[in-house]
Amino acid sequence: MAQGKSQRLEESLRPGRGRRWVVKVGSALLTSPRDGLNHATVERLAKMITEVRERGIEVVLVSSGAIAEGIQRLGWTERPREIYKLQAAAAVGQMGLVQAYETVFMARNVRTALVLLTSDDLGHRRRYLNARSTLSSLLQLGVVPIVNENDTVVTEEIQFGDNDTLAALVANLVEAEYMVLFTDQAGLFDRNPTQHADARLIELAAAGDRSLESFAGPGGALGRGGMLTKVRAAEKAARSGTRTLIASGERDDVLRRLLDGETVGTLFEPAAGRMAARKLWLAGRMRVDGRLFLDDGAVKVLRRSGRSLLPVGVTGVEGTFERGALVACCDTAGNEVARGLINYDSAEASKIAGHPTERIEAVLGYIDEPELIHRDNMVVL
Repeated sequence: MAQGKSQRLEESLRPGRGRRWVVKVGSALLTSPRDGLNHATVERLAKMITEVRERGIEVVLVSSGAIAEGIQRLGWTERPREIYKLQAAAAVGQMGLVQAYETVFMARNVRTALVLLTSDDLGHRRRYLNARSTLSSLLQLGVVPIVNENDTVVTEEIQFGDNDTLAALVANLVEAEYMVLFTDQAGLFDRNPTQHADARLIELAAAGDRSLESFAGPGGALGRGGMLTKVRAAEKAARSGTRTLIASGERDDVLRRLLDGETVGTLFEPAAGRMAARKLWLAGRMRVDGRLFLDDGAVKVLRRSGRSLLPVGVTGVEGTFERGALVACCDTAGNEVARGLINYDSAEASKIAGHPTERIEAVLGYIDEPELIHRDNMVVL
């Protein structure tokens, strides 16, 4: 490792930098198709979390495993595709998951609380703030919140898609210093380590570096995630200044070593400073109500100067939405470059698209705001 890289890695891992961590464990570690919940893994998690808590770290645990545990309890041999069957499996499996965590943490005199979320909870501003207040209160009370997606009521339209994404949004929610994503690998490698003996572990990376996605593979049979979702989750977590560690969940010393400043797994550093709380909420919302297509000039203005979006830079409007809706701002290739709360509905936006601000009143017969999206209500991605 080059000297400059070593120095940056040492600086990133310096102990005492943060007191609030989000730890996520997935179905591949927690369960197996034949045996259901892996109680040894649950025990190992409780041991690690208790160790760092005793040294002043507040921990939120994001746990998969309910659906996989339910599949085993119901005697199914594979993960079903029907949403109602997945919801049934989640309802059955959640019982076993909660019992297992309650047992191992209570044996260590640590109280836990179950928090079930959907993307609608984090997409609605008031519910988002309520969720943040609840998690903060639990942490202040010395409780370990165990967070999972509310699979018993979630639908395809509102699901997070994977618990790596959920963990990143929770990290934004509680403004965590670290997010630890446990996996069955030692971290992110430059090649598949199961196929290439010379695969190299990437110890330090920049969150948001899209070139890293080529190293990641798909998820397994029981889970929805994989290394690719972890790399993308690191980018989302970085919005709140959170560092992400991808490491093996089969070891019992990862959290302690991280706290001690040791090199372990793959660490993703935020490439930029943290967003303001309101913009974190905007960036984390899963669904948009429409899309605006921008010319190259407007894209440059948003990215370089962070100014408000004016109608003159819009070349097209897609979708039906009301004033105040969340819309995506896309470049000519359809890539999302920003998102924000729009000041005009879809019909009005279509009429004034491409016109300078001074023409809004002439086109609509009135003017409410001089910009389509004010910079205070927009986040550049």
